[in-house]
Amino acid sequence: MPWDPEVPFNDLPALPPEGVELEPRAVLKATVEARAALATLAQAGRLLPNPNILIHAVPLLEAQASSEIENIVTTADELFKHVESGGGDHATKEALRYRSALFAGVESIRTRPLVASTASRICSQLHGRDMDVRAMPGTRIANPTTGEIVYAPPEGTDVIRQKLSEWERFVHAQDDLDPLVRMAVAHYQFEAIHPFHDGNGRTGRVINILMLIEAGLLDEPILYLSRAIIARKNDYYRLLRAVTAEGAWAEWILYMLDVVRESAESTTRKISAIRECQDDIAERARAATPGGRDAQFLDVLFEQPYCRIGTVAARCDVSRQTASSWLHASVEAGLLSDIKVGRERLFVNHEFLEVLIRAE
Repeated sequence: MPWDPEVPFNDLPALPPEGVELEPRAVLKATVEARAALATLAQAGRLLPNPNILIHAVPLLEAQASSEIENIVTTADELFKHVESGGGDHATKEALRYRSALFAGVESIRTRPLVASTASRICSQLHGRDMDVRAMPGTRIANPTTGEIVYAPPEGTDVIRQKLSEWERFVHAQDDLDPLVRMAVAHYQFEAIHPFHDGNGRTGRVINILMLIEAGLLDEPILYLSRAIIARKNDYYRLLRAVTAEGAWAEWILYMLDVVRESAESTTRKISAIRECQDDIAERARAATPGGRDAQFLDVLFEQPYCRIGTVAARCDVSRQTASSWLHASVEAGLLSDIKVGRERLFVNHEFLEVLIRAE
């Protein structure tokens, strides 16, 4: 029976797709390039004097971009401003939950394999409430411009759980499939199952990062993957649909491999720019301010580019008065700017924020 976009796809085939060569020559070539870019990124991350800077920053950027794909629009600036307080508008809070979900997922796979229940926990963290697989029928995915129904995911709790069980077995299959190809294929399948009422895209993109960490291709969640997807968002959805409608696996896998390569290369350039910014500010701070000679103080300014007096006092084990004098001296030297948010005064590492936000 031919696939019909308006009929629930309960016949979604299990993985790997039968009779399909998932690693033709073009895919193998692209896999080598993507793996090389990931290896360079991982090495660059290890060479950072303070890797926490990257571990704090990149997941926030990824949260902002992954949320934007789902039309949850906030800015990286707003996320950094509210990351400690958890405040901000609705979109900012949703994106901050994405970052929390990513960190929770990473922590989970440190001790247990990635499984279907991991996806449920990630989706629950995204929404701030327990999320289980869809129970109600009638889910349809439509073109946001025309309203045309383009896909109807599987229906029925038992069917969805069975599809997730099959997906889980594929994720951990003992075969020779390259981990990057496995990630691309598994991402399609997860989105095709569409197991939750909402949050499937963001959950699936967290899972991509977790699969790379689990495969040993990344040490930490430092791949800024969603920016490259945003740049080719139409292709992302078009190629997902083409797998369902036409079995166009090679085109989809090549797209995902290119996204990984491009993201790894741009994140590596981002790390280089961060190091240059860090070295420059440290040199100027040592010459201009008393706090500039305190390594912990400089680390705080980069781990939390919107910084509070209390944070500096706690991290540097100094009095609030000393922390305040260091921060105000940095403002006077032009190293930081300060803003009032409610009753709090925040000290902003604006040069570092500019490095983080700009495209590399």
